[in-house]
Amino acid sequence: MIINSRKHKLKFLLIISLVLIGCNNNSDTINTLSENLILVINVDKERIIKSAEEYLKKDPIPITDFTCDRSMGTKNDFYSEGDYWWPNPDDPEGPYIRRDGISNPDYFKEHREAMRNMSIQVATLTAAYKITAYEKYANHAIKHLKVWFVNSDTKMNPNMNYAQAIKGICPGRGVGLIDAIHLVEPARAISVLKDLNAIDDNLYRNLQEWFALLLEWMTTHEYGIDERERKNNHGTCWVMQAAEYARLTNNEDVLEYCRDRYKTVLLPNQMAEDGSFPLELKRTKPYGYSLFNIDIMSTVCYILSNEQENLFTSRLEDGRGMELGMEFIYPYIKDKSQWPYEPDIMYWDEWPVRHPALLFSGIAFNNKNYIELWKILAPLPETQEGLRNFPIRQPIIWID
Repeated sequence: MIINSRKHKLKFLLIISLVLIGCNNNSDTINTLSENLILVINVDKERIIKSAEEYLKKDPIPITDFTCDRSMGTKNDFYSEGDYWWPNPDDPEGPYIRRDGISNPDYFKEHREAMRNMSIQVATLTAAYKITAYEKYANHAIKHLKVWFVNSDTKMNPNMNYAQAIKGICPGRGVGLIDAIHLVEPARAISVLKDLNAIDDNLYRNLQEWFALLLEWMTTHEYGIDERERKNNHGTCWVMQAAEYARLTNNEDVLEYCRDRYKTVLLPNQMAEDGSFPLELKRTKPYGYSLFNIDIMSTVCYILSNEQENLFTSRLEDGRGMELGMEFIYPYIKDKSQWPYEPDIMYWDEWPVRHPALLFSGIAFNNKNYIELWKILAPLPETQEGLRNFPIRQPIIWID
């Protein structure tokens, strides 16, 4: 066991001792945020430790381990292909055609899966370190971070130039930036590891530099700008990514830009007066996309809220805001059979799970119903498709 300072030692001892004795959430000995952390530890600790022990056996797998001859990038460039694009039966060798909501099983997905696995493992190992202070977990998380973001032979280039390519149509697209949502939890894990003195200053600067370059690409490249301007969950995901990378790299200008964009673009363009997301309801998977967007939007609010402004309680003049959005979706998370729209064309049985919107909003609004529902749901989707649309998997590294 490693504890790097007296402050952290006392913090760990307080948290773990309160967990072990089953501290009542109304205890006067800890503040509200500590109570929330105790809550999440009590719910999640066994899953985290069990998974972290398994991940200690797995070496990092970078994107450089996989190549695709259809990619126009280098071995260090992330490459993926559009999910819903298929060979044209009338022209098998020609440009692909779109089938919304139905994933092509033959598209190149190895880089996506490698990034997703890295995200899951880094977040889990960091969560395990946060609640145990065992050095082995932090060291293995750092091993992944070095392979992905520091080592010149294996690190990913900090751009998404070749993401969601379409055969016969384009080498990459702005919508490809959504593949990088799985970098958000590693970015948060870096901060947690730094706060707990597990990362030295030099490595921390190198990691910050990588994410600063990705953030610059997002805010200046035509693909990044294209994704930012999209009206549905893609636009929400842009704000979530930009906000978290800006927080990690201390970019106050982008943080303020994201706060403003949430209030002046995301809410008015995406949320209806009943709290639903009409653009998601039009899709062939309206339930899954509605859950995905409320999860991402709640994460945006969580990242960007500060002592000066709480975005959870921010609302438009007509009442549209996170509280209304949660009031709309909560009954259908509690009882999916009441969903008044068409069921999803695929993966209908995947949802709901332990959605971060329930936890983050439950904390923000002091709503016990949201938190109690979060506690009893399955922690994660069971398929790769589900995990693809569920990037916030380790609440322990988010709760301060």
